[in-house]
Amino acid sequence: MNPNMTQSNVRVRFAPSPTGPLHIGGVRTALYNYLFAKQHGGSFILRVEDTDQTRFVPGAEAYIVEALNWCGIGPDEGVGSGLPDGGPHAPYRQSERKPIYRAYADQLLASGHAYIAFDSPEELTAIRERAKSVGKANFQYNSITRTTLRNSLTLSEDEVQRLLDAGDPYVIRMKIPRNVEVKFEDMVRGWVRVDSAHIDDKVLLKGDGMPTYHLANIVDDHLMGITHVIRGEEWLPSAPLHVLLYECFGWQAPTFAHLSLLLRPDGNGKLSKRDGDRLGFPVFPINWVNPSNGETASGYRELGFLPQGFVNMLAFLGWNPGNNEEIFSLDALVEQFNLSKVHKAGARFDFAKARWFNQQHLRALDPSVLRELLMDEAVDRGFSIASPAMADALLELFIERAEFISDILDASTSIFEAPTTYEEKMVTKKWTPDAAGYVRGLKVLFADTDYSAASLEAAFKTYLASHELGFGQVGPVLRLAIAGVTKGPSIFGVMALLGQPAAESRMDAAIQTLG
Repeated sequence: MNPNMTQSNVRVRFAPSPTGPLHIGGVRTALYNYLFAKQHGGSFILRVEDTDQTRFVPGAEAYIVEALNWCGIGPDEGVGSGLPDGGPHAPYRQSERKPIYRAYADQLLASGHAYIAFDSPEELTAIRERAKSVGKANFQYNSITRTTLRNSLTLSEDEVQRLLDAGDPYVIRMKIPRNVEVKFEDMVRGWVRVDSAHIDDKVLLKGDGMPTYHLANIVDDHLMGITHVIRGEEWLPSAPLHVLLYECFGWQAPTFAHLSLLLRPDGNGKLSKRDGDRLGFPVFPINWVNPSNGETASGYRELGFLPQGFVNMLAFLGWNPGNNEEIFSLDALVEQFNLSKVHKAGARFDFAKARWFNQQHLRALDPSVLRELLMDEAVDRGFSIASPAMADALLELFIERAEFISDILDASTSIFEAPTTYEEKMVTKKWTPDAAGYVRGLKVLFADTDYSAASLEAAFKTYLASHELGFGQVGPVLRLAIAGVTKGPSIFGVMALLGQPAAESRMDAAIQTLG
């Protein structure tokens, strides 16, 4: 950990590339950064790493900002923060910082920690193919091979200058020292040790003058005062190079934490959109419309997830507080989160568990909020909920079974629409020759009540007792008559909500249809 770090100066960054929609694995990385920053009273920065302009996708940056804001983890600084220019370390898009990177690349050249390489991509491809053809290990541009290649270490100063003056394409590469142990302590992985012989001379500045990730993120993290780099494990192999770069510049390296992958629910490998398409769940936080073809990829927001349920689910993909507690608000996650409890192994995604998290947060909502959500959903679906009282009655009937607010309306079709068909299997099994008589008798008995759920249930029990009948003989028959199916919430609650005229009309229709 940085020796100079205090609780008040923790600064972390989330630095996605605007190459398409934000994967939920990326959202989890952003979430862990956010939780760590807030727990320490620090700052969460959003930086856009758009140096690879060939992969830039219009609208991706705005999508990232919107997704983070929906999750409730918007940045304190940087792109989308609302601060003038994004904050004191502007600009926060790497494509706008090109001169900065060039200056630091030149500094590395001047100090002997980098060199200019003129080898063309075609030349390097040919070298790799020759090595492969004679059964040699994969070619690396490193401390051994660089002595035989076209670069400023093998060419004379005059030749280098001639090539530069002629406008020959070149890149700037890191000069990796030979036989040096590179080590750092990772907050998730513990101590990591790598021999520099396993690190190749990575390109720092490309032929178009744009930096690679390796140079840009080091320079930006230093200039922006980043104290902790919390990122995916795909960057762990690059971390030793980054440590060396910090040493070359004479800078204090931040503390690293490399997070494990999100794994597909079945089999091995990283969770992908293909897995979501195959198994029927989204892998993006909100809907994404592909600007090239107009196709829409579904998101958790549009599926009906609450942001608090989604975030709670993500937090538990690779972390837990060390006890049996699972339901946390965002504020509670900030209080409980600890990077030392982040798992080293990959976290297997479970969509059923994701729905469960949403269900728990849905049930925990204030009744007035639930009512508003339900009535808004009804308007969107073209249903008519006559009053807040009716909305409350629907919630009382269906909330315990609902994973999403839309489930309540789906289950309410038995109330909004009289059945036109009846569950065939259960009709065959339960609608005996006596069934119509049961319904007629109940209709008469119910008519003498106030048609509240409690009084209807009491009358039903009286009917069973007086006729020496069991619930299994009569209950499914009544539900078939009212709802057309034999499963659902309290049928007495449904009848109370329908009211006497509608309930009696349905009983009459069932008798007439089923006989």
